[in-house]
Amino acid sequence: MQTSCALLSSPSRGSFIPIPTKNLLRAARNKRSFASPCTTGAIFESQKLSRDVFSITASRLRNDRWREHSSNISSVLTDDSSTMADVEKEIENIHILGLDQGLKPYKDHFRYRMKRYLDQKKLFENFEGGLEEFALGYLKFGFNKEEGCIVYQEWAPAAQEAEIIGDFNEWDGSSHKMEKNQFGVWSIKIPDCDGKPAIPHNSRVKFRFKHNSGVWIDRIPAWIKYATVDPTKFAAPYDGVYWDPPASERYDFKYPRPPQPKAPRIYEAHVGMSSLEPRVNSYREFADDVLPRIKENNYNTVQLMAIMEHSYYASFGYHVTNFFAVSSRSGTPEDLKYLIDKAHSLGLRVLMDVVHSHASNNVTDGLNGFDVGQGSQDSYFHTGDRGYHQVWDSRLFNYSNWEVLRFLLSNLRWWLEEYKFDGFRFDGVTSMLYHHHGINLTFTGDYNEYFSEKTDVDAVVYLMLANTLIHSIMPDATVIAEDVSGMPGLCRSVSEGGIGFDYRLAMGIPDKWIDYLKNKSYADWSMKEITWTLTNRRYTEKCVAYAESHDQAIVGDKTIAFLLMYREMYSGMSCLTEASPVVDHGIALVKMIHFLSMALGGEAYLNFMGNEFGHPDWIDFPRDGNNWSYEKCRRQWNLVDTDHLRYKFMNAFDRAMNLLDEEFSFLASEKQIVSSIDEDNKVIVFERGDLVFVFNFHPENTYEGYKVGCDLPGKYQVALDSDAWVFGGHGRVGHDVDHFTSPEGIPGVAETNFNGRPNSFKVLSPPQACVAYYRVEESLDEVQDEQPASFTETISTNLVLVSDDDLQELPTENLQELPKVGNSDVDGLQDLPAMGNSDVDDLQELGTVANSDVGQSKVQDLEENPPELDDESDD
Repeated sequence: MQTSCALLSSPSRGSFIPIPTKNLLRAARNKRSFASPCTTGAIFESQKLSRDVFSITASRLRNDRWREHSSNISSVLTDDSSTMADVEKEIENIHILGLDQGLKPYKDHFRYRMKRYLDQKKLFENFEGGLEEFALGYLKFGFNKEEGCIVYQEWAPAAQEAEIIGDFNEWDGSSHKMEKNQFGVWSIKIPDCDGKPAIPHNSRVKFRFKHNSGVWIDRIPAWIKYATVDPTKFAAPYDGVYWDPPASERYDFKYPRPPQPKAPRIYEAHVGMSSLEPRVNSYREFADDVLPRIKENNYNTVQLMAIMEHSYYASFGYHVTNFFAVSSRSGTPEDLKYLIDKAHSLGLRVLMDVVHSHASNNVTDGLNGFDVGQGSQDSYFHTGDRGYHQVWDSRLFNYSNWEVLRFLLSNLRWWLEEYKFDGFRFDGVTSMLYHHHGINLTFTGDYNEYFSEKTDVDAVVYLMLANTLIHSIMPDATVIAEDVSGMPGLCRSVSEGGIGFDYRLAMGIPDKWIDYLKNKSYADWSMKEITWTLTNRRYTEKCVAYAESHDQAIVGDKTIAFLLMYREMYSGMSCLTEASPVVDHGIALVKMIHFLSMALGGEAYLNFMGNEFGHPDWIDFPRDGNNWSYEKCRRQWNLVDTDHLRYKFMNAFDRAMNLLDEEFSFLASEKQIVSSIDEDNKVIVFERGDLVFVFNFHPENTYEGYKVGCDLPGKYQVALDSDAWVFGGHGRVGHDVDHFTSPEGIPGVAETNFNGRPNSFKVLSPPQACVAYYRVEESLDEVQDEQPASFTETISTNLVLVSDDDLQELPTENLQELPKVGNSDVDGLQDLPAMGNSDVDDLQELGTVANSDVGQSKVQDLEENPPELDDESDD
């Protein structure tokens, strides 16, 4: 039976129901007309200036303004009547309420948080020169050079005494005592010595202070730009490093930021674990070795994890200790700048995984070390239970505090301006939005779950300020929220009453795929449920779709390829033998699941490093549970580079998927219509942009003359076919076939059309295969012979590459002339003799197993004793 439906229609209350995750705690931590870019007002002249341009006079003026504001700021922040007369007019007409009628009962909530946001901005204007000026805290706090001296300032209101220590004074601070002002800020000016800075570049420093019990303690400065650890000492504490390289050593950016793409195609990556070898990779190696791979696969955006310094490597970078410092494991600040500049030279934008939802509980190396003896209004974090996350074992910020806002907002501006990041992916937004942090809670879509006393308005206002700041500094920045709850308005502009993000991660999609692969047979797969999961996103708010991210790749879980093929990924991936049914079906479904998620699941797409070619094994960072091994903390690029292994087929299809969007921009299209959900035949048909997609999930059935509906009449041809030989398929779909449409029903009367579509054409639909069709423009068809190197060549060569019928007829000696697929040519796989079982033993020497030491005993052990996360793992 076929059913038809048109999705993404007008909004209604409860129209979005978040899909419960299999592990909400992990998801929340790591975890629709289309909105125009957030409009946040004029670009301030100050944003055009680099750090070095600000004069001493300007710096002093900012300091003077800051010193002038009243010590009663904390109470003003919560004064509901502070500027009501000024903002009443602005909050009366909240545009977002007109987009969703279900929000109108919560008008008072939106008015309250909008008022709080406008009040806070007004305070910044009165006492700091505005939001943008306020976010230049790194020019005042931490270490900064002024004429003839280095100025160091630190906020530590509970400290009784303070001094600066380091290599420069042989760790004796008696001669470098600091002074405290009325706002709890300690400062000192350290004069230059013989015309040179008293603190040498790349020397170690720490902040020493005495708390109210009389004990002196040493901590890394909160605003430190670089921190290192002695690699020869196990569990050694980190040291702050004064970073101010001479001009000859400072990296200067050479390339401009690439323009904002129509739709981000995001490659999520972890620099440290990107090496082929079991070790920590460097920023420069990643730039030179991995970025070209990302570009070759037609991604336009790189999302970097674990950039902010974190003392515990296995936290995946989510337990941040030093918020302004780059992770020293992979290199210096100048090395990271080289990476970002290299990405820009390739046309790749770079997003940073920013963690402002919590901070490491580490008191020795992290921000938590400043919490000694401090009350809630004197600390970066809330006190008591509100300041501690029970599941993550981490500290929670006090977003209502003036200096906490300065610290976090300045942190965002620092990464944008100092390192030229193009935006952020905010981690753990669900935890920020609610006092309960999403712990032991499943969101059902009831609007009362979003707007009640459970909502943390302090955090909501901070996120509104953060998004306003980001888009003021960089109007075309891309900002993504990791939110599992689906809060309405999260991805609408602040000026409309939203929170201001550009995209939300569609976190229910990967959980649905994992649930199906683990718990359902193919016969029980519901096309309706899959389609609902992929299209279940809030009208007018954009989502980043993904089938799997780093969450599915870590130890304790499995990637899609690993779930489908498991032990056969160690022994059955050679093209020198016929693929087993497990491998054949596995590769087919990997391609279908990724492509369907991309084409139907959102307005942007994300893939985690290695998943594009079905990377075997999981990620397991060095920890006590694996004897601190780096063996699984890497990516085996040799597998996709080895021509006789089947990993190249999944990689080639991933490249073609991205190229299809590059050519047709279907991700950015507002047109998305599901015309048929055929449960009996396991087929989904839909239109996205100018393309028609046909997905056949049946494990066995081929449908000849399968009728599909479409919008425009004309001639359709294959644009992308997952069953093509070059993608490891069986070549059952003819790519040289013209599909002519037939009119359906009465023009303009939808109920008389075929599945609600005015035209139709017939196709061949093989089992476990997906095909995208494009409409051939008549004008282009007429001049095709005269201009074979333009659009037509792109479609036929880069997407389809070669007709399957032609491929079978070509002699082996001519195959080397075919276009590239993956990292090598198609080597006439169908002409190679099949190998017997006895030959499989030799495949280990050919590099066909993921790890050369994996034998049957290991496979059996993996099957019987799958690894689990230990208690220390952050994910």
